[in-house]
Formats: sequence, C-alpha cells, structure tokens
Amino acid sequence: MLNFVLDPLHYEFFRNAAIVGVTIGILCPIVGSYLVVQRMTLLGNVISHAVLPGLVLANYLGLDLILGAFLAGSFSTGLMSWIQTQPRIRPDAAMALTLSAFFALGIALSSLLDSRLDLEALLFGDLLGVTIGDTIETGVITAIVIVAIILHYKELLFYTFDPIGAKVAGLPTRQIHLGLVVIVTLTIVASMKTVGVLLVVSMLVGPAVTAYLLVKELHEMMILGVILGVLANLVGLFLSYHLDLPSGAAIAIITFLLFVVAFLWRHWRDRLI
Repeated sequence: MLNFVLDPLHYEFFRNAAIVGVTIGILCPIVGSYLVVQRMTLLGNVISHAVLPGLVLANYLGLDLILGAFLAGSFSTGLMSWIQTQPRIRPDAAMALTLSAFFALGIALSSLLDSRLDLEALLFGDLLGVTIGDTIETGVITAIVIVAIILHYKELLFYTFDPIGAKVAGLPTRQIHLGLVVIVTLTIVASMKTVGVLLVVSMLVGPAVTAYLLVKELHEMMILGVILGVLANLVGLFLSYHLDLPSGAAIAIITFLLFVVAFLWRHWRDRLI
C-alpha cells in the first residue's frame, strides 16, 4: 500500500499533476456550489464543450491555449445569453444548441486546420502533460477566483438564494451573473489539463452536489465539497497512474462513487428518521 502511494511521487510530472489536482479540487467545488444551488449545472457543461474551438484556434495561431479557451467560453456564454432573450426560446434549449454547435465547430476546425492538438488528452485529461507551468497557471487562476468570491461573498449569497430580492434591493444582478459566468469559465480553463474539458463538469458538480446532500449552509457545502474534491482528485490520479487510465475518467469515476455513498447514506438516514 505504501508503494502504491510513494512510487508515483518519484516522478516530477506526477507531483505536478497532484498539485494541480489538489488546486482544482479546491476551486471546482467552491464555484460548483453556486451552480448547484442555482440549478445552473448545465451552464458548466455548455462552457466545457464550447472552449474546444478556442483551443484549436489558439494552437493554430501559436497562442496560449488558456487564452483561446477563455475567449471561446466567454463568447459562447454571451451568444447563449443573447439567444435566451428571445421570448419563445427556453434557456435549456439555448444551452443545448450552443453546446452542440461550439463542440462541432471545434471538431471541424481541428480537421480543417490539421491541428496537432491531442484531442483525447484535452477531452479526457492528460496526467503526463501536466508541467510546472500548468501548476503556476492553475494556482494563479484559483487565487483570483477565490479572492473574488471572498470579496463579494455576501452579494453572491444573496443573489444565489434570492435573485429577485437581490434585484429589488438594488444589487447589480446582471453584473453578478456575468461575474459568475466568468468565474465558471476560468475554473473550466484551469481544470482542463488534468480532468479534460468533457469531464470537468464532474468536478464542478460532483463534490458540490454530494456536499449538498449532507449539509445545509452554503459555506459548509463549500468546505465539505473541497474535502471531497481533493480526495477524488488524488485517488483518481493514483488510479490513473497505476491502471494506465485517462486521469479525467479516473477522477470522474471516484467523484461519482463518493456521490453514490452520500446518496445511499442520506436515503438510509431519512428512512430511519
């Protein structure tokens, strides 16, 4: 058992991946808690798919992949919000349409531009591809997002549980919503190396919704979500190394198993009460 833990730590790429894993294990549940409480989890799914065209174009133009992913994610959410302003278009329909269109565009651009991007690694996570630069970028993004949440926690809390009341009270709800979209986009961009753009939603939603089953307060949900997120990332990374699995897939499986345990425990507890 000791070798199971210590052997991978001899390699720099694994240590870098573990640092990134712990970092996104902290970041994703904090941001995901807002999505779960507001029932906006599909937004994370849309953005995670929509970053693909930005990744392909950034690679083709020789730009930073994170910049391309952020721009594509931001543009997709702006387009989606504009579509939702039409009275006969439901929000879930606008999200589904945007998700499929941007993901298809990314696949098409990858073929047309003869992209050398490793799509499998980007979609499902790449343990071997995590570098010291990735750890620094992820750390910086995490710090920016957490500081922003701390500074505006009261406003975000009010808006999360009572958006109409927040608007009546004079809070800039449109700007708050835009800020949440930017935060979600940054979180997905920070997580794509280890988890992959397709499976990052499991980290955004899984630990947060698992914690939602067990606690009542938002801050408690964030704290427990962070513990579960870090645990899922580390266990998933070690399994990825030893079983030669895509890191994102391993982390997503562990995240779901933690949810199942919490769900069964909650179901059992409710039957006894």
